[in-house]
Amino acid sequence: MPDAPIELDALDLLANEAFPGMVVRKDLLRRMRTSFGVPAFVIEFLLGKYCASTDDREINEGLEFVRETLASKYVKPDQRESVKSSIKQHSTYEFIDKVSVKLVEVHDKYWASLSNLNLDFINIDERLVKEHERLLMGGVWAEITIRYDETYIFKNQNRPFFIESIRPIQISNRNMEGFRASRKRFTRDQWLDLLMRSMGYEPDHPYYTKRRKLHCMLRLVPFVERNFNSVELGPRGTGKSFVYQQMSPYCHLVSGGQTTTAQMFVNLSSGQRGLVCMWDVVAFDEAAGINFSDKSGVNIMKGYMEDGAFSRGRDIITAEGSIVFVGNIDGEIATIVRTSHLFYPMPKEMDTAFYDRIHAYIPGWEFQKTHDDAYTNHFGLVTDFLAEVFREVRKSSYTDYAERHFKFGSHLGGRDQKAVRKIVSGLIKLLHPDGEVTKVELAEYVEYALEMRRRVKEQLKKMGGLEYWNTSFSYIDRESGQETFVNVPEMGGGSLIPEGQQAPGSVYTIGTDASDSRLALFLLQAQVNPGSGRIIPLGNLSKSMKEAIKTADAYLRGNLKNLGITRDIDSYDFSLQAINLNQAKDGSETAVAFFISLVSAILEKSVLERTVVLGEMSVQGLLLKVNSLPERMQLAVEAGAKRILIPSENKRDLADVPDTIITAIQWHFYDSPIKAATIAMGLA
Repeated sequence: MPDAPIELDALDLLANEAFPGMVVRKDLLRRMRTSFGVPAFVIEFLLGKYCASTDDREINEGLEFVRETLASKYVKPDQRESVKSSIKQHSTYEFIDKVSVKLVEVHDKYWASLSNLNLDFINIDERLVKEHERLLMGGVWAEITIRYDETYIFKNQNRPFFIESIRPIQISNRNMEGFRASRKRFTRDQWLDLLMRSMGYEPDHPYYTKRRKLHCMLRLVPFVERNFNSVELGPRGTGKSFVYQQMSPYCHLVSGGQTTTAQMFVNLSSGQRGLVCMWDVVAFDEAAGINFSDKSGVNIMKGYMEDGAFSRGRDIITAEGSIVFVGNIDGEIATIVRTSHLFYPMPKEMDTAFYDRIHAYIPGWEFQKTHDDAYTNHFGLVTDFLAEVFREVRKSSYTDYAERHFKFGSHLGGRDQKAVRKIVSGLIKLLHPDGEVTKVELAEYVEYALEMRRRVKEQLKKMGGLEYWNTSFSYIDRESGQETFVNVPEMGGGSLIPEGQQAPGSVYTIGTDASDSRLALFLLQAQVNPGSGRIIPLGNLSKSMKEAIKTADAYLRGNLKNLGITRDIDSYDFSLQAINLNQAKDGSETAVAFFISLVSAILEKSVLERTVVLGEMSVQGLLLKVNSLPERMQLAVEAGAKRILIPSENKRDLADVPDTIITAIQWHFYDSPIKAATIAMGLA
């Protein structure tokens, strides 16, 4: 049945004129993919050969030929036995499948495997392995000719299958001069829309705002920029891994995140180079599950992400493969930003130094599950042709362009500047492959790049404190001197500490979570009820918090007169709760705050609004110095506090606190727990 014609628009006509034979209707791809489980670039390779036309009759004839080709040559797993029988009967057989090769040392021989045919120990000439190195690194999709020789015996076993020839499914012609000349026929926005259609999306759909289009382009930057590291976390079903699975034969997707150091970098036994050496892009799907069987794997990757080199044995090996992490992030982003950080789904083995090597964090939560009407029925560039173009422009560099008209602000460190340069270079390669970009367009790319890198830095600031404090990213126009600051949209959410006074017995404090070596904000609440003087901890309080409550209670009972409390506290029960506002497991160094919570509840006097109390003490009221004062004050400011109470033992540490924090909050020292209580409740 002929496929219904579509109404061609101006971009369709221009694309066919500029790239004759290199564009194809993307709706045809979707229809074919429902019937044949092969990657997009395999189907488009055939569609590009037989359906690259605007003539409906030619398209339908070509489509029928592609269907017949895939039906006859593509091997479905359930056809395994019938295909094996056909190979035996016809001596030689041609089909499309994914072929991979491994060296079996005990045999001193290469053996091939076919994915869909589920057939191992296929004889393959060493010459073919040398011609197609990717056979050893995950395999390639190809048109394969196989023959059958029932007389061949290897180590007393019949191994009758032989691969005669392999024709990888990819376009070999890379006429970049012609490509760049054809690109000049499009405006920047037309070209952006054509790239969107080439990815299968309809750019005219209201869902695809300019910002979302740029996010899609950033997904492609690892294909055109060497040694580019990015991460995208977001909801399920938003197409995060589609690009890396379907858009190019030069990308390897590691599903589930399971790999080894030998597979990723180099096998010390055989000398075989790993994924980052063999593929332009190595993408980890389900990034939360990344796991190296060798514990040194993450550290080796950390070094590689820094300078594109790694050492194994006595050799220093360089590679150009980009690293991409995609995965899911659950929960409301505004809440996550307030209470945790946006790297929380990633493996715990990855530290701040690892994340600092990431050039861009794509906000995957800004995408929704893609509906059918957001996919295009129009023409786009053949995926395989685009993959070859990407591979060619990968050789060039536009990293100097970001600073042709602009300077970076003072808060950008060396890694920040490197990241911004690489993002801008990648976007120029994609949207202006000839390097001709206006100052206005360049400003747009610089601002976008600064945001993508700042998102990384903001998470490092939450995780690592003052080491990553400088996050006020900006760029300065060299001509006018105007400085423009770049924000991260999700950072503008509400504060953890709201305006207005809390009920008596409520106190904010910052404790130390020793298990994760981080600070966390807690809201402590105490309630007084008639009883027999019991202390009733509510919820799953940690051991250190229970000890802090005992300390606070003991000091309170010994200082009732000093506090002017005349009530018989043994006639009341005290219920205490610690509300965890930063998803921490523990909260040590909180005894002073628990003491103030009890006093506030007994006196029925609220603590001043937006006040945070720091401090640890002994049962006799001896104050102990708290650790990491600058980081605690930073967390208080970010949470929305207006004032903070600090033990006098920390006076010397105030010199280490940046001026931007000092001026952002009122700070008060106290020399006793009783003095802290009077200041906190506004009685001093």
